[in-house]
Amino acid sequence: MTEALYGAGGFYLRPEGPAAHFRTSAHTGSVYAATVAELLGRVDLAIGHPAQLDLVDVGAGRGELLHAVADLAAQGLPFAARLRLTGVEVAPRPRGLPARIGWADEIPPVTGLLLANEWLDVVPVDVVELTTDGPRLVLVDATGRESLGGPPTAADLAWLTQWWPLPLVGQRAEIGSTRDAAWANAVSRVRRGLAVAVDYGHTAEKRPPYGSLVGYRAGAVVPPIPDGSCDLTAHVALDSCLAAAGILSTQRDVLAELGVSAAHPPRELAARDPAAYLAALRSAGEATELLDPGGLGGFGWLLHGVGMAVPLCPPERLGSDRPEPM
Repeated sequence: MTEALYGAGGFYLRPEGPAAHFRTSAHTGSVYAATVAELLGRVDLAIGHPAQLDLVDVGAGRGELLHAVADLAAQGLPFAARLRLTGVEVAPRPRGLPARIGWADEIPPVTGLLLANEWLDVVPVDVVELTTDGPRLVLVDATGRESLGGPPTAADLAWLTQWWPLPLVGQRAEIGSTRDAAWANAVSRVRRGLAVAVDYGHTAEKRPPYGSLVGYRAGAVVPPIPDGSCDLTAHVALDSCLAAAGILSTQRDVLAELGVSAAHPPRELAARDPAAYLAALRSAGEATELLDPGGLGGFGWLLHGVGMAVPLCPPERLGSDRPEPM
């Protein structure tokens, strides 16, 4: 999985970029960028308006979200003069990216907001299947042909016992210890501010009995063949990551708390200001997609404040709906 996604000729190094293959919140339009700016403003207030305010996008694709936030900053965000934008990605810096957006292959120190949209689900995992002899690793070659290997390591067996025990022969799990470590490392890069991971996931109450590993190519679900031609993604054991750091909510709850609404504009606006009415309709459409509990609204949000409380009130309202695997 590591080689197919990030090695030479891997999926995330392909010139067309991941947006040619799948759609995330960052690709929906201006509403999501404005919501990120709203969250960043709350972080800025909570940490006392630092001299430099970071927005670090982990798994930045080709910089779509950062480009949209840079456009908002140019229009007059109150913290625009102090804002530093950085994309973290294995691919080289995209051509045409505004000069004010930095690019790195590792997470820099962060004072502000670290945001990872659909990053943890492509942190590589091992797949195991329960056999009559216990859990065994599932091996796969570049054609997609599978076979069973040896048992997982003692540490991975301990993770399975705690987080994803397999009751029936033939059931599968994805060992999430690599995601736990990646999330903990991301949080450790935040000096002061908020770390947020946004992903499809599941909790112990509803694990997918045969795993969730799947491939995506050109907007379609395809077999997860590790040849570099498709994305390989598996939903995240969010409760396991949560044990490392943070609180857990859903995108629907968080975005609603941040003021996102799918309500249609009043019809009288169409007669008074047709352009404004069309713009409001477009925003409502984007909000509907972002809040849909059967789609992007079902994303889990892991949020961890460093030197600050999570700036959503009251926090006990969050997480009322557990994210379920799609």
